Amino acid sequence: MPMAAEDIEGMIKAALPDAAVEITDLRGDGDHYAARVVSETFRGMPRVKQHQTVYNALGGRMGGVLHALQLTTAVPE
Repeated sequence: MPMAAEDIEGMIKAALPDAAVEITDLRGDGDHYAARVVSETFRGMPRVKQHQTVYNALGGRMGGVLHALQLTTAVPE
């Protein structure tokens, strides 16, 4: 069963309350999303650790319920 964009956003914001999150359904199938996550939490973190933080927020759903997530992370300017 596909995941709703709102569920993905909610899980990320639960883990990173200050985050600005934009979710785009790339194919309209609920399985392939792009996410842009901007959070002060990422400041000083290597990009890999930023991505791991977001994946951890999704609670193991990557590769299962959520097939693909094109992820962009950043710190606020």
